Amino acid sequence: MSAQVDLQVSDGLPRARAPALLGALTLLLIAGPFIGLACVTPWRDFHFFPGDTRAIAVSLVYSLLSLGLIIAFGTPLAWWLARHAFRGKWLLEAVILLALLTPPLAMGILLATLYGPYGPAGSLAARAGVELTNSAPAFILAQCYGALPYFVVAARAAFEGVPRELEHIALTLGKTPWQTFWLVSMPLARLGLAAGVALAWVRALGEFGVVLIVAYYPQGIPVKLWVNLQDIGLPAVYPLLWVFFLVAMPLPLILGLASRRQRLF
Repeated sequence: MSAQVDLQVSDGLPRARAPALLGALTLLLIAGPFIGLACVTPWRDFHFFPGDTRAIAVSLVYSLLSLGLIIAFGTPLAWWLARHAFRGKWLLEAVILLALLTPPLAMGILLATLYGPYGPAGSLAARAGVELTNSAPAFILAQCYGALPYFVVAARAAFEGVPRELEHIALTLGKTPWQTFWLVSMPLARLGLAAGVALAWVRALGEFGVVLIVAYYPQGIPVKLWVNLQDIGLPAVYPLLWVFFLVAMPLPLILGLASRRQRLF
């Protein structure tokens, strides 16, 4: 009996090694560009170039504002799609997927057509004194369009994972729908919502195509990377790249560690 068990274990080891080797190879392929970045960065002459610090400030401030708007508007939409069935719902889902799948440069052109100085929304905003191209509002608008669909998809999946029975129990105990949402739905969906927030943060911070068309000015990190590459060369790209990684990564890592800890306990 023991010999048979040993034989089964020995037969299973090669099968277990194959996925591990493939996984290690895949991880190496993913990590390769970042390892290369660490090797080629000129650390002895590591410095920012003119306009870099301003681009960092622009990206940080406006990305935080965009993230707040994305959460404020995307959370109710995601909950509504997750909890209500109505005629024409498929059309709304198709619109969200269309915004998610549209290439960034194409989305930038569409936004410029709508919010540009000669577009219907842009001309109305201009009459009110708000410019929706090459301005701070335009930058935030571009980031929201680039990141909002990702947050809505993730948040909707999070709300769909909340058992409806628990919400119904809260309602039968006298809680209002608003109280049920805050006391039951939100806490139970927090892990998925946190993942959506992290994804939206990285998408907004790194949005290039939409921002390039709609809000070339003020320049954030992605556009400044492109400008530095065109005007100066690779040495001017590395400092901004490292700043981007250092700014973009903490939030996903913190939320990921927090979610893993909550799952353990």
